[in-house]
Amino acid sequence: MSSSPLLAELIEALRCLPGVGNKTAQRMAFHLLERDRPGAKRLAERLVQASERIGNCRRCRSFSEQEVCAVCANTTRDMHLLCVVESPVDQLAIEQATGYRGHYFVLLGRLSPLDGLGPKELGLDLLAARLAEGEVQELIIATNPTVEGEATAHMLGQLARAANVRATRLAHGVPLGGELEFIDRGTLAHAFGGRQTIA
Repeated sequence: MSSSPLLAELIEALRCLPGVGNKTAQRMAFHLLERDRPGAKRLAERLVQASERIGNCRRCRSFSEQEVCAVCANTTRDMHLLCVVESPVDQLAIEQATGYRGHYFVLLGRLSPLDGLGPKELGLDLLAARLAEGEVQELIIATNPTVEGEATAHMLGQLARAANVRATRLAHGVPLGGELEFIDRGTLAHAFGGRQTIA
C-alpha cells in the first residue's frame, strides 16, 4: 500500500489504458516520477489538450480538431470510394499500408447489442444518408473478421444494396509469406471458402 494517496490515484488512472494492469500501471507511474518528470508534465498537458480539442469529423466520424477532417476536406481523393472501418486506428493502418485514395466512414465500434452498440451508435443513419447523396459508387467494407465484425459487414452490405451502391469486402485468409501448416483452422477454412479464379 502506498503512503501517498495521490500516487495510488495516479496508478489507478493509468489502469484505464488497454492492457495495463496494476503492475504495469505501477511501473509507469514510478518511471514518470523517478526518471521523467518533464515527460510526465508534457504527457498530462497533451492528454488535457487532446481530450478538450479533439472531436469527431461530422462527415466520416474519425478523430479531428476541425469540424471536417483533413481526409474529408481533401478534394484530390476519390469521392466515389468509401471505406468503412471500425475505428480510427483501422483507418490509419489502411492509410499507412495501402495506396487507397478514397474516403472513409468510421463506425467507432461494431454491432454488439450486449455492449449497447446498435445501428444508431455506429452512425449507420449518417452512412445511409451519405450513400443516398449518390456520390459513392463502391462501399469497401473493412470490418474485422470477428463474429460482430461479420454481422456488421452484413448490415453494411444491406445498406449499400438499398442505396444501389456496389459493396465489396476486404479479402481474408492466408497471409503473404505464410505456410499452410502454421495457419489456424478458422483462417484456413475462411480462405478456402473464399477462393478465387486465377485469370
